Amino acid sequence: MDLIIKPTEACNFKCSFCSSTAIDPDHAGLLDLDYIYKFLKRYPDTATIIVNGGDPLMVDPSYYWKLIDHLDEHNYPATISFTTNLWPFLIKPKKWVDLFNHDRLGICTSFQYGGGRLKGDFSEFTEADFWLCSDAMLKHCGYRPDFIAVIVEENIDDAIKNVELAKEMGVVCKLNYAMASGIQGTTLQLSKIYDLYVKIYDMGLADWEWNTQQMMKRLGGSATTCPQNRNCDSGIRALNPGGDYYSCGAFGDDMDYPINFQEEVIDNGPLQTPLQLDPNIQSMKTACFTCPMFQICNGCKKTVRDMKREGTVESHCRQMKTLAPRILEINGLDPNSVTPYVDETPDNMIAIANI
Repeated sequence: MDLIIKPTEACNFKCSFCSSTAIDPDHAGLLDLDYIYKFLKRYPDTATIIVNGGDPLMVDPSYYWKLIDHLDEHNYPATISFTTNLWPFLIKPKKWVDLFNHDRLGICTSFQYGGGRLKGDFSEFTEADFWLCSDAMLKHCGYRPDFIAVIVEENIDDAIKNVELAKEMGVVCKLNYAMASGIQGTTLQLSKIYDLYVKIYDMGLADWEWNTQQMMKRLGGSATTCPQNRNCDSGIRALNPGGDYYSCGAFGDDMDYPINFQEEVIDNGPLQTPLQLDPNIQSMKTACFTCPMFQICNGCKKTVRDMKREGTVESHCRQMKTLAPRILEINGLDPNSVTPYVDETPDNMIAIANI
């Protein structure tokens, strides 16, 4: 089991695509460590505690030292992975350097071209700013961290520049498509990000982009990372600042499909996976079940729901049918096994049903 925690919704940045702003509007909440301790007692073999936000560095380092002390005291194996913009570290490295160099801790950061990633004064977090943060990590911790780039319609034309930057830095970036949560109102159509992954593969840049690497083995069954891992909710949980508990961090941003913490964790009940019970989020359309792209298009139930709500399923499907032969070929499968496109818009399906 892995655990995503959001210790706080407070953030020093004002990014236009933020998915977390709906959880704690006053940003005053702080996740009580006791929730994490109880989770670890229930799942002592937890492999990774993923720390998101807000920004994790808006919480005093003592919070994380207490967590590390608890892990050590109980001999839990969990490592801790921070996703942070690193700006507080750049400003006050001495405050964080001992924590950042602890054996249990790893750092991932974030950057993308094309605007949207904004500092607290609403100025753009530029490539120069990003280099400063990365250089600070190299100086104080001995490495440059990998980074996440959030891709939206407004920056999609600059997406591959992030991969080229990762190559220059000697790190791996992860091009994540935006999901419709918080102030980010729409999901990037899934086929558009896969169009990028195919281009990255064909440009010989896959070594520097994580999700392209996953695409290369997604249909063979060996890629199990989120997103597009259809069973991810059986192996991960998420805790929000108020102690709300979910089997998906993205649905946790929406405060949808909660799990009863008392029943599962305190009472040591069976695994609860409410995402498996809603028939409306199991697939984008009925034709998906016979399509070799099923695992990709329907792997993330949050994406299925968002795209259905936004009415982009058919445009996604049409584009994926053009990409499918190449994706199958990359996965070592028969590129000729693509099923024909079927329009399942409501009016068309009524017509099909009447034939």
